[in-house]
Amino acid sequence: MSLKGKNIGIAITGSFCTYEKTFTQMERLVRQGASVRTIFSNSAASLDSRFGSSDKFLKLAKDITGYPPILTIPDAEPIGPGKMFDILVLLPCTGNTIAKLANGITDTPALMAAKAHLRNNRPLLISLSTNDALGMNMKNIGILMNTKHIFFIPFAQDNPGKKPNSMISRTELLVPSIEAALEGRQIQPVIGGAPCVE
Repeated sequence: MSLKGKNIGIAITGSFCTYEKTFTQMERLVRQGASVRTIFSNSAASLDSRFGSSDKFLKLAKDITGYPPILTIPDAEPIGPGKMFDILVLLPCTGNTIAKLANGITDTPALMAAKAHLRNNRPLLISLSTNDALGMNMKNIGILMNTKHIFFIPFAQDNPGKKPNSMISRTELLVPSIEAALEGRQIQPVIGGAPCVE
């Protein structure tokens, strides 16, 4: 499947350590001809970290996509009525966002984007990045894995020795995961291992 001409939303939440991979994958989507727009959570839009300043990442998002990021809940709400995206990707998606999404909480622009997008029965793809995937958030991940129109980029433990509950998505599989989700399929295997791309 070609992504040329596809409208793809990227909702960025506060897993700052994964931003380098996130923006690399965004550049890849644009090179393949997709039209990409970004939505930032409140934390992603306002917090600085050792991985870089929020201003730097906001500028980078605009430079890569050609569009200013969506930064408020009111600006994210029209994503639904306007049917803005063929697919929306939560990239990266923190445990906090996972928990709220699984429980119907919509208190950030990223979550509003997800809610608004899902009303159109279009695919929502999650790029997991959380230290408690195998802990408190495991039930929420299970809820979302069994929710219609929600798909996951394959994920695995990233540091089982020091962080046994932590899991992170294999962002290099973003494109085949998008292609599968647009066809209504969950790319497999979803946990660990190499994907079976048919």
